[in-house]
Parts: sequence; C-alpha cells; structure tokens
Amino acid sequence: MSTRIPIILGAGQFGHPNTSNIRVSDPALVQEFIDTLLGQGHVGIDTSRFYCDGTSEELLGSLDLRGAARIDTKNFPLQDGDHLPEKIKETFDASLKALNGKKIRVYYLHKPDRTVPFEKTLEAIDAIHKAGGFEEFGLSNYAAWEVAEIVGIAERRGFVKPTVYQGGYNLIDRLPEAELFPCLRKFGIRFAAYSALAGGYLTDRFFAPGTEGSLSKFDPGWQFAFLYANRYYPAAPAVAELKNVAKEHGLTLTEVGLRWLQWHSKLQPGDLGVVIAVSKTEQLRGAIADSAKGPLPEPVVQACEDVWKKTKGAVSHQYFF
Repeated sequence: MSTRIPIILGAGQFGHPNTSNIRVSDPALVQEFIDTLLGQGHVGIDTSRFYCDGTSEELLGSLDLRGAARIDTKNFPLQDGDHLPEKIKETFDASLKALNGKKIRVYYLHKPDRTVPFEKTLEAIDAIHKAGGFEEFGLSNYAAWEVAEIVGIAERRGFVKPTVYQGGYNLIDRLPEAELFPCLRKFGIRFAAYSALAGGYLTDRFFAPGTEGSLSKFDPGWQFAFLYANRYYPAAPAVAELKNVAKEHGLTLTEVGLRWLQWHSKLQPGDLGVVIAVSKTEQLRGAIADSAKGPLPEPVVQACEDVWKKTKGAVSHQYFF
C-alpha cells in the first residue's frame, strides 16, 4: 500500500523471552510482521544491538527476509569508551553474528559517546564500511552541531559520511524542525522518524482509565521511561483536546498522528521512513492503511498545530541523550 513516506517495522521490543523491554518473542509472529510489511510494499526493519539485550538482532537473524526486507541496526554505547575503535569493531561483529550474516542497510551510532573523539569513532566506522560491512552510515540522537562536526570530519578525512539520521519526531515533539532538519537538509541527510506515536501517547488507549502503566514506554520498570514521561506528559491537556476534535471527524488519535507525519510534517519523499512499533499484525496493517489515507481535514490539522503551540515550551529535551 503506497504511502508518501515509507513505513519501517520497529523491532525494538522483539526478542527472546525475559529480556529487557520485551513485548514479542514468538518468531512466527515476527515472521508474519515481516511478510505483512513486504506484502504492503515496504521493506525496512529497524533494530539495535541494544534492543532486548541483543536478542532483537538474534530473532531477526533467524527469520526469512524473503530476499527483500532490509535491516538497519545501531551501536548503543552502554558506558564511556564504547565508541573507541576496538569497541566499535567488537560491537559491529556481534551484530553481524546475531543477524546470522544478513546484510545491514544502515548502521547507526545510536547515541553519542562524548568521551571518545568523534574522529576516532569515525575512523573505525569508515574501516567497516570500506570492508563492505554496511551500505549506509547513520546517526541517531546527536545534536545538530554534532552532525555538522561529523560531516566536516568525514569530508576532511575522506571517511564515509552519514546519509541517514534517526530521531524522535511526532506532532507533540516538533523540536527537530527548528535546527536539526535545516542541518540535515543542508548536508543531504535523510530522516527516519521514531516515536511516531509518542511511545503510545498518541493512542486512544493511553487516555482510557487505568491503561497508562501497560504502555511499555511509560512503564517505570523500564530504564528510559522517565524520558518519555518528561517529554510527553505535559502535553496531556492539549492531546485530550485533539482527541475530541479527531472524534468529531471520525478519526482516532493513532490515525491523526500517522497521517500528520505523512502529509503535514517536515518529512519529505526520499526520507528513509517512519518507524512503527507493533505487537499485533492488525496493528501493522492498520498503521500502513492509515498512513496511506492522505491529508487530514483542515480542522484536524489546525488542532494539531494548536497542540504544538500549547506544548512546545514544555518539551524538555531536544535530543533524548
């Protein structure tokens, strides 16, 4: 099903049972997700060495990509020094082994390790790229000035340059529009949007009494839940108003959030995609169908603008880390 911006299957909560932040551990179900994604004309799958204690990559490595799905993965520094050259190579090799030799489309630095000079990290990334380890180099959760610095180093040293940036972006959190997007467009770097539905905040389920704790991104037991809570809870009154406007037009918050990204945001055709996390096949089908429906009614678009006007001063972090 055709969308303006491609859909990417988020595998951040796929993995082995009893691992961190796990939601889906059934390989047959994840295979069904992959087949559904491909059947709808989309190919991207997003994972990380960090997700579910490394088992997200392992699960994907055991499945059939049907010769078409493309895997993007990331290097998340868990401690200072993890972006030293030897650690970069070690983590990449672990990802490649976990993925069972499947080709990597985009290899991201998942967040900055500011204890290591970027030049050292980039030298290691370039060596892996020159050896054919991955197709494109990506950044995630870096500040705009850091992106510019990295591009400058890569140009000066002849290293592979970043061509993709993955960042949080949705109708509640539009901070990337001010500084990050102009930087990315200047350097020809495409965008991949995660947190499309604000960790589940842009769903009708979130506003159902007693359900908030069942949304894993806001579960206090998850180590990064405070980031989502700080970022999105201040928007609750404005989002509740948006929910009412959406209802008047026969729309759900989920549909509004996805269609806003496709048709009214600063995303452009040619960007890598919108990352969608699901735990049921019907959720994936629904997200793709909603994304393909076209622009929102003007009153709903205006209500989305009102959400941003009311909440932009309360959004607490431009970059998650």
